[in-house]
Amino acid sequence: MEPIDTRMLIAIREKGMKEGIDKLHDEELLALILRNGDEVKDAVTMAANLIRRYRSLNGIIDIPVAQLMRENRGVTETAAIDIKASVEFGRRAFRAPQRQICVSSPEVLVRLLQQEMASLRQECFKSALLTAKNTLIAVEDISVGIINASLVHAREVFRAAIAQNACSLILVHNHPSGDPTPSEKDIAVTETLIQAGKIIGIKVLDHIIIGAERFCTMRDDEILSFE
Repeated sequence: MEPIDTRMLIAIREKGMKEGIDKLHDEELLALILRNGDEVKDAVTMAANLIRRYRSLNGIIDIPVAQLMRENRGVTETAAIDIKASVEFGRRAFRAPQRQICVSSPEVLVRLLQQEMASLRQECFKSALLTAKNTLIAVEDISVGIINASLVHAREVFRAAIAQNACSLILVHNHPSGDPTPSEKDIAVTETLIQAGKIIGIKVLDHIIIGAERFCTMRDDEILSFE
């Protein structure tokens, strides 16, 4: 008789083949990476416990390998490294997209970035670089920390845009509080970057703020004029 982990993982793989990998639950995806539980827990239970302990898949991302092993019985060095490697693979694949993604609406970027950004514990400021036809070139990390003029420099935002030959860009950052309502500093920084873009010749099209379950777009919500 096959071990319980083997039977569970075969069932998860079959589900992924039949319904699509995107239909797997978070704990099922993580179980495929872990592959084995311990003498008490199966791989799916261990995966669920990890997600519960660190509050989400994104919460696991920031935990060092040694800490994952120390805090979670049954998580081996191989499993911990496989988790980190899988996350890094996804990040790199997204940051250098091989397929053309047309950013026809704010929802396109939100779908791409929501899972990564919504549960981060610090504010993370990114810039989505676009061609003249609004095709996504790349998403660049600009800063991590409270969003203000001292952390988000126009030269950092537009250096990446110039290097990638971008024609325009969309600013994106998260609110760890879960509330995407822009602060006065958010608005002030955005106004500065809009004006800098006009001088440089790279238009700032919007600023999207991602919360826990909602997002705000400063253009569509008419918080600022981007013309």
